[in-house]
Amino acid sequence: MLSRILPFVLVVFAAAVARADEPTARVVPFHGYDRAVEMTLGKAKVVLCPQVGGRVLEFSVDGKDALWLDPAEKTWQPGKPAPSSAGRFDYGPELVVTPHPKTWGGEWTAEVGKDGAVKLVGPKEEPAGIQVTREFRFLQHGEAVGLACKQTLTNVGKETRDVCHWGRSFSPGGGICVIPLGDRPSRFPSKYAMYEDSAVINVRATDEKIRERDGFLEILAPPRKPKLGFDTFGGWLAYALPNDTLFVKRFVAFPDRVYNEAAGLTLSVWYPTGPRIELEPIGPRERLKPGDSAAFTEEWWLLSHPFPKKGESLDLKALAKQVLAETAEPK
Repeated sequence: MLSRILPFVLVVFAAAVARADEPTARVVPFHGYDRAVEMTLGKAKVVLCPQVGGRVLEFSVDGKDALWLDPAEKTWQPGKPAPSSAGRFDYGPELVVTPHPKTWGGEWTAEVGKDGAVKLVGPKEEPAGIQVTREFRFLQHGEAVGLACKQTLTNVGKETRDVCHWGRSFSPGGGICVIPLGDRPSRFPSKYAMYEDSAVINVRATDEKIRERDGFLEILAPPRKPKLGFDTFGGWLAYALPNDTLFVKRFVAFPDRVYNEAAGLTLSVWYPTGPRIELEPIGPRERLKPGDSAAFTEEWWLLSHPFPKKGESLDLKALAKQVLAETAEPK
């Protein structure tokens, strides 16, 4: 049974007090948002935002947050536009998708399950013709607690739509992004594409802030141009933060399917100068006839990992070994 949080009505059901090792979900105030949904399991905490865009506002373990929340959001007031930051999701393909402002920044509803899972349901929107739902559930792997973020796209219009999942979460800047190249050759001579001015996609780019090492690409700091694309099928990326944590996103990559971003990307990173970085898993093309749905899941983990001191480098092989040992393989 589900408890649904409507825009102005909260239906509360009685429930037994959960143990610390059981997932819980409850409605809480969070800065300016008065109907945020807080999920907890052990030392892990997630805060969801149905009021503006169906996002994740916090994903933390032991008080260390993987996400960057724009300070302007802390003073948000109902009825006012809100900056969209922290754990954002979207759908593409980026350059040709029909605009969907209600889905991106409008009000969603929340359904809280007795098992501690939460479903956010977006508005039906024309002319985009796509309705989005997002389901959030804790994962456990050994002592680690992760978050499964499942986005489902449903064609509620009258025309066939080509769409794809597009993760767009913000994390604090100043870290190092690690991308496994996998065992399949890249189509890009530089192993990545850099988006230059005038929509030029440069696949022979060089940048001193991006290096290939031990089968990985490292983005050490904001590069010459912030938007980068990758065609790896490695199925994960990691972001090492200066607070000695490692934010890991795992997802299923499909070598035999079509990826319909302009450069056929499976992953993108936007790393401008400033306080944030955007980590963007991309799903394959979904050709949806009216009434059809398709889902894509990102699995998030936050691990303890030392940030390299000045003049030192990450041990990439040890990092990859930790990711594979301490997180679950996505299904």
